[in-house]
Amino acid sequence: MPNKLVSIVISAYNEQDNVGELYKRLKKNTQTIKGVDFEFIYVDDGSDDKTLANCQKLQKKDKNVKIVQLKRNFGHEIAMTAGMDYAKGDAVIFMDSDLQHPPVYIPQMVKLWQEGNEIVLTKRVDNKETSKLYKWCAKTFYYVLNLLSDTPVMDSAPDFRLIDRKYIDFLKGFNEQDRLFRGLLSWIMPHNKVAVIDFVAPERFSGTSKYNFIKSLRLAIDSVMQFSVLPLRLATVLGLLGVVFALVMGIYVFVEYFFLHNPTPGYATIMVTVVFLGAVQLVCLGIIGEYIGKIHMEVKKRPLYMADYIEQKDQKDA
Repeated sequence: MPNKLVSIVISAYNEQDNVGELYKRLKKNTQTIKGVDFEFIYVDDGSDDKTLANCQKLQKKDKNVKIVQLKRNFGHEIAMTAGMDYAKGDAVIFMDSDLQHPPVYIPQMVKLWQEGNEIVLTKRVDNKETSKLYKWCAKTFYYVLNLLSDTPVMDSAPDFRLIDRKYIDFLKGFNEQDRLFRGLLSWIMPHNKVAVIDFVAPERFSGTSKYNFIKSLRLAIDSVMQFSVLPLRLATVLGLLGVVFALVMGIYVFVEYFFLHNPTPGYATIMVTVVFLGAVQLVCLGIIGEYIGKIHMEVKKRPLYMADYIEQKDQKDA
């Protein structure tokens, strides 16, 4: 009986000092797994350093190293999508190249898959590199996300996971420009029905995180809007609160003037009302605008990415 094939998709953006060390650790942790062959698919997400060149050096030594070179930086989710599209394995493992997704857990992931678990997730119980403030922000993010989202998402679940071919083929049917894999997987199957491995994320081997505050905030907003229309309902609620506020203010002014004979200064009343209602309108328009913007991008039906697929001495446009 032939061995099963597992594809390991590795997202890399400006990780020139990490891709080689990651390959060493991957080989060390996969060579003892019986009944399984591996291919290593490095996805260069438009790096402007020596990431691609260092991946090609690895490829010269190992024919199982494949490279997907994106023409520009399309973002982490699209990079994983590109790797998934070219993966040939019976199962696909996704991981980042910064070594904060420890390869030492891959044998356990494969074992769970061999035992019949079609999706194996990981949960980061601690991260040695992040501050207490960052951890608090992450915890708050997942709380708000699950409060607003129609699809519960497991907290502290990074993009380090194994997915069986059946679900890989299903995921390929999603053609969304904005995508969040952890949310899509929760939509497909609740996280309490899949195998989960707890792990502690070590410090990066080299380099710095590519996610700054702005990118993290953008991810948070996108995550909520991809899986919920609750913000639109919130805009309606804010509008109704504005109406109630205006009505109460009107009653208050009427009572003050006709019954208490103590007219409220008009300037202050008008300013408070205008500022409040103006703020409510801007918030509502902003929420609606976010959704309209996403519709605008989705209806274009543009290809998700442009890439070259590189095998040993073989390159073709994709």
